[in-house]
This record gives sequence, structure tokens and C-alpha cells, in this order.
Amino acid sequence: MNSSRRHFIGQSCAAVGTTGLLSTLAQLRAIGAVANASGTASSAPVAAGAVPSDYKAIVCIFLAGGNDANNLIIPTGSAYNAYAAQRSVIAVPSAGLLPIAPRTSDGRSWALHPSVANLGTLFNAGKCAFLANVGTLVEPTNKSAYTAGTVKLPPQLFSHNDQQVQWQSSVPDQPFRTGWGGRTADLLDALNNDPKISMSISLDNFNNFEVGRNVVQYSISPGGVIAFNGSAGRAGSADAARYNAQKDLYAASNPNLFAAAFGSLSADAIGSSELLSATLAAAPTLSTVFPANTAQSPNRLADQLKMIARLISVSGSLGLKRQIFFARLGGWDLHADQVDDVNRAMGAHASLLGQVSAAMNAFYNATLELGCADRVTAFTASDFGRTYSSNGDGSDHGWGSHQIIVGGAVKGGDIYGKMPDLTVNGPDDTGRGRWIPTTSVDEYGATIAKWFGVSDTNLSIAFPNLGRFQKPNLGFL
Repeated sequence: MNSSRRHFIGQSCAAVGTTGLLSTLAQLRAIGAVANASGTASSAPVAAGAVPSDYKAIVCIFLAGGNDANNLIIPTGSAYNAYAAQRSVIAVPSAGLLPIAPRTSDGRSWALHPSVANLGTLFNAGKCAFLANVGTLVEPTNKSAYTAGTVKLPPQLFSHNDQQVQWQSSVPDQPFRTGWGGRTADLLDALNNDPKISMSISLDNFNNFEVGRNVVQYSISPGGVIAFNGSAGRAGSADAARYNAQKDLYAASNPNLFAAAFGSLSADAIGSSELLSATLAAAPTLSTVFPANTAQSPNRLADQLKMIARLISVSGSLGLKRQIFFARLGGWDLHADQVDDVNRAMGAHASLLGQVSAAMNAFYNATLELGCADRVTAFTASDFGRTYSSNGDGSDHGWGSHQIIVGGAVKGGDIYGKMPDLTVNGPDDTGRGRWIPTTSVDEYGATIAKWFGVSDTNLSIAFPNLGRFQKPNLGFL
């Protein structure tokens, strides 16, 4: 191979790598998920089809960094003073809290953070539920077993990277191989009707949640399909010529098996991206208003969920009756500056909660507009919770946390699972208010997967550790 051709292929490989889908050689098969947004698609636009009547989608919203859910659901009444004492300067003032009345009660009263008014409205309308104190577990765990060391614990309990992987795999006691979203996709992909793209779509590059053995995640940006470097340009331009040369090179036969596989997958990727670009161009215009994502008022999650709504709107055209989406919002690792020095109901954490609340509310409204709200379920996940005790002006890595579920099929207006005893060094605490989870990620995910269509027989394939726990269906769907 001469140097110029080698350089050209190297540039092409680098272009593919910019999509985040060729993270390692082990993920070479993910080249098939590379997308192109050049605007030079050769395929004719595909008319957008209606959402199939038997369609379902699940949307994992990962709050990366560890959400302090102790300030999402807040005790009221006589318990508020103890909360305020333990949380110190990061305690949210009682004035402005949004009281909720869960359908089932443990005798305590609760309120939501003032920034999540949209979620409060959905909760009261029965379209939002909360799952209390859920986290990674190898087996059921309590304070006495934890203290005595007689129970197996997830490795590296308070490590961001490890706990993100374990949340997304649901198998903390085994090396990572696949995510529970990926295993679910493998089980249900046959329900799709000659799919044009993968049923697993990421709005945040590669993720562990959607790694499967057969179904490969497809990456797309909130602004559209992702371009090969240098592929954009008007007809006849150097960029367009380069793009056509790339396609010719990938389509050429090659005796080298690696190069042939790379070329074949890349050619497939280009075809898929051109098809998706054309399909999205023909998508119906949604009247639902999503929050703007600006420097002054950021909401990156809203941009991701807006694109997910667009992808749902063309699911029929893409031959998809089941879709799994992954979105991500970072910034939750607030060891400091969690609240505003003057107004403790404001600050970095309040801003993040407000973004989630507004974005999930707009997304739910978009599914109403599309006529599929009862067939789309959005849910949050996060590395872990945070310590109940403040470290000064923030909180540190915890364990169990509370999660949010929104959708037309959600049996909302309730808190599922068991809220912890909010006593530092009490029966649910490993120290400083690191709550021992009373619900496992397995039980959480299995409830969603069962609603999504995974049979009782196959739940153990999607969640290998599920048999160790008592509730394969938590009842919120």
C-alpha cells in the first residue's frame, strides 16, 4: 500500500473514531452504527410512518456523577428539623417545598424539591412515580450483615466508574460483558419488522447499558446523525468528492480480512446514516415545546429527549416496534457548591433537578402528541446516592438513591420500595448516611423489562442475579 493510500485510510479511520463508536477493536462491530450528517444523502426521503400500535420504548436517563436524591424527596413535618440538622447548609429550606401525598404511606410525610414542579404535576396526575433507595446489590443486604461482613458486596462501592458499569450491567459480581439494556434488546429484537437501524440508540456516544451480544447500539447526536470528518459539503466540492471516495474505498474488495470487515461495516453504516437522515428529514414537526439549551439556561437533556421523540415519530418507517434509548446528563458529583450561598433552594443541584424535571415533562407531552404515551417509559439511573451528612457545602459518595419513572403506563402518584430510616448511623446506614439499598437494580430493571415484553422465563437471562431477590416486579408499571 502506498503512503498516500495508507494516509487516506488512516484519515477515514480517524473520522469514524470521532463518532465514539470505535472505542476499541473489541467494539469493531459497532462501526455499523456510525452515522453521517453530511446532507449529501443519496437515498430519497422516506415518508414518516405512524408509531406502530404495538410499539414500546424505554428511555434510560443516566444522571452521571451521583444524584443527591436526599434533596429530591425531603421529609416534612416533625422530621424536617432532623433533616435540616444533618444536611446543614445544603438542606433545602422548608418554605417552597412541594408537598406530595403518595397513595401508600409509611406514616411519614414528604415533599419534593422546589425545582421539580413539573415532576410534581406529573406525580399528582398519576404519570410519575419514585422508586426509593435502589442501588447495586450482589444479594439482599442489611446493616447487621454489612457490619459483620457476612454478605457479598458490590466491588468498589463508592467508585464512579465501577458503580456506573454495575448500574448499567446489573451484575456487579461478574466482569462486565453486556448491559441489561443490551441483553433485553437481544431478547426482543425479533419483534421488530425488518428494522432499518438498531433498536438500541444512544444519544451520548458509547454506553455500557446498551452493550449486547447481537444488537449493536447506534449512536446519534441531539442535532442529528453524526458525520464522517470532511463528509459535509455542497455537490462538486472537495468534501463531497472525499466523501464519495470514502464510499468507493469501503465498497472495494480487499483480501485482508480486517480491512474487508472494516470496509463492509463502514459501507453499511453510510447507507444506514443516509437512510436515517432522509427519514428524519421527513419526520412530522412536533408542536411540543422543549426547554431551550443555551449558555444562560442549559438543558442538554432536553435536546437529547427531543431527538428521541423525533426518532419515535419515525419508528414505523424504520421497521421498529421496540426501541431502547440512552441519554445522559452529567454534573452531579457535587462535593462542593451544591447550593447557592444566599438561596439554598437554588444552586448547581437545583439547576440540574430543574433540567431533568422540565425535560422529562416535555418528553412526556411529546409522547402524548404522538399518541404513544402509554407505550413509552422514561426512567432515571445514577452512579449512587450521596451522604445524608453534609461535608460542608456539598455531599460525598453514597449508595442507595431514589429514582424517577415517567410515562403513560406508570402507576404514578406513589413512592415504591422503602424509604430509608433517615437516622445517621441508624439501621439503614453504613456511615454518614450512606443508605443500604432495600431494592436492587435487578428488581428495578426487571420491572421495566417485563413491561417492555421480556417473558418471565427470560427475565433471568436479562438479569442473571434476579433470583436472589424477592420482587421481580415492583408494580410501578
